[in-house]
Amino acid sequence: MSEFLTTFFSFDNFLIATILPFLFVLTVVVFVHEMGHYLVGRWCGIGVREFSVGFGPELFGFNDRRGTRWKLSAIPLGGYVKFVGDMAVTSDPTSQESASLTEAERKTAFHVQPIWKRAATVVAGPLFNFLLTIAVFAVMFSIYGRAVIEPTVAETRPGSPAEAAGFLPGDRFVSVDGTKVSTFADVQRLVSGRAGDSIVFVMARGDDKVTLTAVPESIEQTDALGNTMRVGAIGVVNTPEYAERRHVIYNPVEATGQAIIETGHIIVRTGQFLKRFAMGREDRCQLGGPVRIADMAGKAAAMGFEWLVQLVAMLSVGIGILNLLPIPPLDGGHLMFYGAEAVMRRPVSERVMEMVYRVGMFAVLSFMLFVFWNDLFGC
Repeated sequence: MSEFLTTFFSFDNFLIATILPFLFVLTVVVFVHEMGHYLVGRWCGIGVREFSVGFGPELFGFNDRRGTRWKLSAIPLGGYVKFVGDMAVTSDPTSQESASLTEAERKTAFHVQPIWKRAATVVAGPLFNFLLTIAVFAVMFSIYGRAVIEPTVAETRPGSPAEAAGFLPGDRFVSVDGTKVSTFADVQRLVSGRAGDSIVFVMARGDDKVTLTAVPESIEQTDALGNTMRVGAIGVVNTPEYAERRHVIYNPVEATGQAIIETGHIIVRTGQFLKRFAMGREDRCQLGGPVRIADMAGKAAAMGFEWLVQLVAMLSVGIGILNLLPIPPLDGGHLMFYGAEAVMRRPVSERVMEMVYRVGMFAVLSFMLFVFWNDLFGC
């Protein structure tokens, strides 16, 4: 019996090493997202019937004093907030279902609220995901600071785009395509997502400045969690022996500012990736689903709790961005309908909404199947 318990509770056990970290990461991200909907909805005076982390059958839950059912459900791949009167995407104030509400319920029903209240409630989910990422980075920067490498060139790889463009050892990056840089990480950020694009670099060479143009090549790179990905690179090497390194310590205000900047960089890079992916310029294997997230969560947990928290931050901003895509039933799809309603001064017809909703649902399900296939068979 003791041997069984030792095996079961050992960190190498699949349940402890992978499933629990995965559930932790996903639960935090989903809870924060849905809490955004809930808190802003309540602030707008909208009644809430259910708050669920997960889908499907309820595992356990309770009712609060306002009558909201808080519950944990069996399928931990999302969650939802069910508002009073929020029957479906095509619900409107004159529908038969709406007519069944009591007078008190109609006053707090979601679909009878002004557009700005509905839009604020919907956008709050992704917004809270971004705020979670900012909060995590702010804490990490406050505690650990940040290692900074000066943006200098130690050498160029033979046959690389950098060698062909004329980069020389000792050159210092000043700007990348018009964006000023102050660290080597800035250069990597601006180059990594642009394989195949022509990029203009301004370099400081002694007392002069030179302008060089290079086209990053796509290379395979392994991150700290062991994931292999393709990134753009020009072949500049910044060795520890040559590079000037420093460790920057931030106070809480500075850490928050840096966290906002870092989150903004991630949002831009993600948007850039999605655009290039839609154009067929990114490897489909860069996209993964729950299986890959579970694997990453297990590896992060093995490296330490701070790595697991950083994974929460990265996944949170990704979920926020995906939810803002203008595709029903995602939050961005609802915002698209509210925008049309604001312009036309009347709700979009039920028939049109239903048709767009079905197309959007098909797109979302197809995407989910695609990432599942990548996880299990495709890559």
